Amino acid sequence: MNTLIFLLQKEFKQIFRNPTLLKMILALPIVQLLVMPLAADFEIKNINVAIIDNDRSPYSQQLVSKVASSGYFILVDYTNDNKKGFQYIESDQADVVIDIPQGFERNLVRENQESIFLSINAINGTKASVGGGYLSRVIADFNQNIRMDWIGGKKQNQAPSIDIVAINRFNPMLNYQFFMVPGILAFLVTMIGAYMSALNIVKEKEVGTIEQINVTPIKKHLFILGKLIPFWIIGIFVFTIGLFVVARLIYGIVPVGSLILLYAYLSLYLIAVLGIGLLVSTYATTQQQAMSLAFFLMMIFLLMSGLFTPIESMPGWAQIMAQFNPVTHFIEVMRMIIMKGSGLKDITTQILAMIGFAIVFNTWAILNYSKTT
Repeated sequence: MNTLIFLLQKEFKQIFRNPTLLKMILALPIVQLLVMPLAADFEIKNINVAIIDNDRSPYSQQLVSKVASSGYFILVDYTNDNKKGFQYIESDQADVVIDIPQGFERNLVRENQESIFLSINAINGTKASVGGGYLSRVIADFNQNIRMDWIGGKKQNQAPSIDIVAINRFNPMLNYQFFMVPGILAFLVTMIGAYMSALNIVKEKEVGTIEQINVTPIKKHLFILGKLIPFWIIGIFVFTIGLFVVARLIYGIVPVGSLILLYAYLSLYLIAVLGIGLLVSTYATTQQQAMSLAFFLMMIFLLMSGLFTPIESMPGWAQIMAQFNPVTHFIEVMRMIIMKGSGLKDITTQILAMIGFAIVFNTWAILNYSKTT
């Protein structure tokens, strides 16, 4: 125990003597947590639309007003020049072009039907599909209003209707940041655990101090504990700052579930993540190699974690791989406890998976680490 205490004192002194490392550990995650939830907002708004109105009738004017007042579209131009309208989409000034044909109102009244041409810039597939969906709903609502006006009088009162009442559970205001902040905080803790622990050990290889430790009678497991425990404590500290300072004060996120359960899972998760950092350090001999390998792993963990895209929308093989990603389980637990108030019974599967990750990564790292004289 005395040996471990001395090793921990050495590690903390080494960390606090390096101002650059200290800023990376403490300042960068907080700045990222402030900026990323504001930037990583996948709610599509401010879709640029150009409207070609060849009819200029009261009905076409109503449709234009309905599109402009929906809150999702920015009207780039209102014209009757087809060539000019489509130049906007070719030059990326417009995402959608609505072409209202001549005789729009006349055909609606006489023929009871008419077509509207939508030209959608599909370079950004997500924006195109969402923008097209928004317009389809706006036009469908406009069409429904016209039909109800035509029914009129007693028939309108006799027309059957279905009232839909929706309740948004766990996020009543549909605030996208409530969904993103827990996931981003989970990933930042992952980066601290994996990146910093790997770089710290590899740095000792570069400067040669690890050789001095290797020739001492310090046991392998004590040396590894001395390297991992400081970053385990720092990870919990950064998580606390992010949860109670940034998430609560800036974004108004208050955990609904048990903080004890959340911190217990965090402690287990950090053991698994620190094992990944230690494993990287056993294969890398320089900090550049460690950063490259850690970056490769972090990108895979990030993209397959469900942070930005639902795992259910991935291909079958990717969904299977996502279950072998520790970040996937931690983000899921973060959202379950913070937003839903889930209990121990609800996250039993994630706990068992994280225990398995912690055992596998740390055992692999310990077996791969060799003390040489």
